[in-house]
Amino acid sequence: MKKIFLTLLSLTLFTGSVMAQEQQEQKEPQDYKKWMVRVRGVGVVPNESATIGTIGGGVSLSNSFIPELDFTYFFTKNIAAELILGTTKHNVNTTSSDLTAVGLPNSVDVDLGSVWLLPPTLMAQYHVYAGDVFKPYVGAGVNYTIFHSKKTGNTVQNVDYKNKFGYAFQIGFDIDINDTFFINFDVKKIFLKTDVTVDASNLAGGPLDIPADVTIDPLLLGFGVGMRF
Repeated sequence: MKKIFLTLLSLTLFTGSVMAQEQQEQKEPQDYKKWMVRVRGVGVVPNESATIGTIGGGVSLSNSFIPELDFTYFFTKNIAAELILGTTKHNVNTTSSDLTAVGLPNSVDVDLGSVWLLPPTLMAQYHVYAGDVFKPYVGAGVNYTIFHSKKTGNTVQNVDYKNKFGYAFQIGFDIDINDTFFINFDVKKIFLKTDVTVDASNLAGGPLDIPADVTIDPLLLGFGVGMRF
């Protein structure tokens, strides 16, 4: 939590600094558009791992492909903030879990159903003008992932996911079609962990809560189109 606070404080100071710079630059002619909106198709590839109590084993999350919408505001010609919106569904199961305590084999993949992730992400970006058409950028920021619309499946009683803050990094580039429209390629890495509790009381014939520390750390590969205004 301390790291999250320091990151948010840094972003706040960063925003204040660029706003002051913007006020100074308002005295000069503006040669850029302040707003940008993009629509992307994004492949979501989790890099998952887990420490699971009681039954051990690992975790597996399915890949996903989603639409993504983002809005970018330019404080200066080079410095911007981007809000990224999208939601993704993943099927979840444990791998090689030991269920001998409930009369099952010692290496079983347990179906935990599916869950949707909503990770709104705020990025601070630096844009480079490498020519009239090619415009690369890098970004870093924070996200807050909300786990919603879970379906537990038919194996266990319930699965609970804790909403969590995480970090995000980004690299990408725009290729201009004209002054308004452009093509975008974008790669993001989100560093995300969550606490999961599996209620397996239906398998044990009595109370059985299985805790797990799950790392998701998805890689997001995006391609889309955008416009400036």
